[in-house]
Amino acid sequence: MRSLADEVPFDIPDSWEWVRLIDVCEYIQRGKSPKYSPIKKYPVVAQKCNQWSGFSIEKAQFIEPNSLSSYGPERLLQDNDLMWNSTGLGTLGRMAIYKTTANPYELAVADSHVTVIRPLKQFVLPEYLYYYFANPSVQSVIEDQADGTTKQKELATATIKAYLTPIPPLDEQRRILAKLSEVLPVVKNYGVVYDETTAMQEAFPESLKKSILHEAVQGKLVPQDPSDEPAEALLERIRVEKQRLIKEGKIKKNKHESVIFRRDNSHYEKRGSEEVCIDDEIPFEVPPSWALIRLDNIGIYRKGPFGSSLTKSMFVPKGADTVKVYEQKNAIQKDHTLGTYYITRQYYESKMRSFTVEPGDILVSCAGTIGETYVLPEQIELGIINQALMRMTIFAPIDLDYFLLYFDYVLKQTAKEISKGSAIKNIPPFEIFKKLILPLPPLEEQKRIVEKVRELESLCNSLCS
Repeated sequence: MRSLADEVPFDIPDSWEWVRLIDVCEYIQRGKSPKYSPIKKYPVVAQKCNQWSGFSIEKAQFIEPNSLSSYGPERLLQDNDLMWNSTGLGTLGRMAIYKTTANPYELAVADSHVTVIRPLKQFVLPEYLYYYFANPSVQSVIEDQADGTTKQKELATATIKAYLTPIPPLDEQRRILAKLSEVLPVVKNYGVVYDETTAMQEAFPESLKKSILHEAVQGKLVPQDPSDEPAEALLERIRVEKQRLIKEGKIKKNKHESVIFRRDNSHYEKRGSEEVCIDDEIPFEVPPSWALIRLDNIGIYRKGPFGSSLTKSMFVPKGADTVKVYEQKNAIQKDHTLGTYYITRQYYESKMRSFTVEPGDILVSCAGTIGETYVLPEQIELGIINQALMRMTIFAPIDLDYFLLYFDYVLKQTAKEISKGSAIKNIPPFEIFKKLILPLPPLEEQKRIVEKVRELESLCNSLCS
């Protein structure tokens, strides 16, 4: 005789009894390691067949038919046997009830990772045991009951046989199951609603941010001020700046330079001497004081080198005559000091000068986690971008923060649309990217928009925290 106070997890009614599981079962045993066969005759129940959603024979493999003779009759699964996953993390402790009606084959056996529990049904109902072992007081500690390393846990048969189990009177077991059949559908429906609500709450900050940006780039977030210099004057200054850069040889002249304008309630684009209606490219109307411009006309864009022009074999330790290779994490974590990749100054001068970044350039992550931007500060190491980055140099006299707001709003949506069917999102191809249209407010309104967006984002963060 000894006290079980340290083992009993909770109090039970006086009419109930704590028993060892083996005392109310006729059979508890691990399955056998099978000899598998492509012949679909005798299925083998494995851990993947036992899901909390129920038993699934469709996930079973099959034993070699001739090996069935090595299985004693007790190893053939019987209706309402409990199957308890007994190996590994994540699946350990998961249980299902075997139903012969769910097996279209003649019979089934269990593999060595599943423990078969066959209750004495005249004393304890299998469904009652299933719900007991599925409850949190068991499942939350099941890994602690197992043996082995953190990577390979085993729920020993001896542990299962000795598991303390509360047994109510048989009629009360039936009443418990009847009540569970009544309330569990309600709980399931509540769970669906809870999951949907949680998903909505998690998506709410991002959805709200998109709504704010959507209003901002349509001119609906802040009122227009008639005293602002119209965006047409800003377009003229952009053209002057572009001509200066062409004259200095920093950019090439475009023979089909784009100018977008309104006429007769439609939008047209002048490309060289040709005029084309582009109403189908305009996603929304903007205020009359705004203008529209292609991204190609406000900046210089360059993706990092691809192929064999920049591989790990070309990297060298940092030294006095080396050049830094900026990586995607610099943009994502917004820190120019990260990274340990360098190339020789000689290789930089001969092959990589066109990928050089300058203070004020915008680094953009281009694949996977796309669209993360980082404006390089005044003091940086001489360096180039790698293949996972794009460099943007905005030469137009516009508010950089306003540009980044629109960039964040439109680029990720465009990348999502062109990457359908692919798990990896990528920056749009340059022929698409450069043709994206930027709604351009007067310069002072750009600043007011940025200020308002920051104010609303701060409010959103406080509401969602």
